[in-house]
Amino acid sequence: MAVSMRKRPPHLTLQVLDIAPETTAIRCLDWDRDRFDIEFALENGTTYNSFLIKGEQIALVDTAHAKFGDRYLEQLWELVTPSNLDYLIVSHTEPDHSGLVKEVLAKAPHVTVVASKVALQFLGDLIHQPFRQRQVKNGDRLDLGKGHVLEFVMAPNLHWPDTILTFDHGTQTLFTCDVFGAHFCNDDPFDTEPDLLAPDFKFYYDCLMGPNARSVLSAFKRLEALPPAQLVATGHGPLLRHHLSQWLESYRNWSQEQAKAATTLAIFYAANYGYANPLAAAIERGAAKTGVVVEKMDLLTAEPQEIRELTELARGIIIGTPPTTAVAKTALSTILAAAHAKQAIGVFESGVGDAEPSYPLLNQFRDAGLTPAFPVIRVTSAPTDALLQEAEEAGTDMGQWLLRDRTVKQMKSLDADLDKALGRLSGGLYIITAQKGAINSAMLASWVAQASTEPLGISIAVAKDRAIESFLRVGDTFVLNVLEEGNYQPLMRHFLKRFPPGADRFAHVKTYPASNGSPILADALAYMECTVVSRLDAHDHWIVYSTVDSGRVSKPDGMTAVHHRKVGNHY
Repeated sequence: MAVSMRKRPPHLTLQVLDIAPETTAIRCLDWDRDRFDIEFALENGTTYNSFLIKGEQIALVDTAHAKFGDRYLEQLWELVTPSNLDYLIVSHTEPDHSGLVKEVLAKAPHVTVVASKVALQFLGDLIHQPFRQRQVKNGDRLDLGKGHVLEFVMAPNLHWPDTILTFDHGTQTLFTCDVFGAHFCNDDPFDTEPDLLAPDFKFYYDCLMGPNARSVLSAFKRLEALPPAQLVATGHGPLLRHHLSQWLESYRNWSQEQAKAATTLAIFYAANYGYANPLAAAIERGAAKTGVVVEKMDLLTAEPQEIRELTELARGIIIGTPPTTAVAKTALSTILAAAHAKQAIGVFESGVGDAEPSYPLLNQFRDAGLTPAFPVIRVTSAPTDALLQEAEEAGTDMGQWLLRDRTVKQMKSLDADLDKALGRLSGGLYIITAQKGAINSAMLASWVAQASTEPLGISIAVAKDRAIESFLRVGDTFVLNVLEEGNYQPLMRHFLKRFPPGADRFAHVKTYPASNGSPILADALAYMECTVVSRLDAHDHWIVYSTVDSGRVSKPDGMTAVHHRKVGNHY
């Protein structure tokens, strides 16, 4: 007999309480949520917190997740009639905080939405309707009356580019949305039990704020202009009151440690201008593979202070050519004034005819003493796969340049005897070749081994910052070419060269296509056609496990070339 199994409805509750004079919190408790942003597992659910401030005018700070729908809206309209609501402050536009903006505006269309320029742009795409709006910048104020003077603090990249914080001078309450939050759901609205909250607070920081540690420190710097907060009204988890200094100091210390250890690359570009977005994203992918921290900033919306701070913090700077407007020229002048000779520079074109000329722009920074990390990326038409590969490889080149001192230091840190012992591990010499549509890549490899017999499988260790890494994802195909003892030097010399971004690795090399489309080297002793099945994260390498689909030996009597090292700290 079949048994009907019905999924238990989610456990969702509301909590309403006054947290300061004329200030009410509406906490939406999502007890069962077990995952956030797809990759982050949760153990204690989460909350979505929004707030009403009732001066002579009334402001709502953020809404809630759409899953709370009618129950949230019914509670909101019990607290304030729609006709009396004046402002909706959108701290940022992620759906867990802005999921009910459209429904609020449907009931109160006269309301003015207060947000950053970027958030207003995002919100227009989110709700697809006109609305009254007020753009705010760092230091702008909104007087609600009864002493509730709200001051806005720009906090881009915490953890979205559109984020603002709101400080109520009347109650000394700081409304922070994601910042200082925690995915922790319980009936206690405040941080009464710090030991209970601490693990989730740290996990939340590591997942969402740690990657943007320098932006956290920049936000702290802007907050110094305000009186000390007595209450931090977060967008997730308990509100911070009883142990506030502990939480703030933890954020500051963690961020300082992260920033000290991190090497930052700044990418400045004009968002949605020409082809700047896909090129900036490709450069970011390539640079991130090397382990640098990448921070992107829109030249047309960022404040000069934000541009200057990021320029001063960054070890490398990449600029997408912006339009020749006064705003863009001011931004470029700000970057040039804050840059210094120890930094690296790169320029990519946005593919728009009236953009700032790329070569004169690069020359300005070169004349200031900065080191070009890659040639100008020229864009004369819509980006092809080849152009995006060039951009990604340019980002990788920049990241490797920025980390070159660290790499040398790590090589020298290995115990001398251990270094020599590791060097006695020998391996064969191979060339991995791969083709995806019109783009290709190749790499000399020696960390290769058979890994299984059923199915036939091999493992290859590939450094995360290698250009070919993006050709070796699960499901990709490639060819493993075996080099021949006594006949490997020409191929080894060729593929050991440092190729410029986007260069054809197979120029002047004799190849023919495998059945999977990847090049087979005509001078290889043998080859195997392979399919990537899985990848194991080995810190600075990926261990790529692949099945062997077919293969052939060109010289039955030939021997595989062997790579003998003297030390183990490099290939």
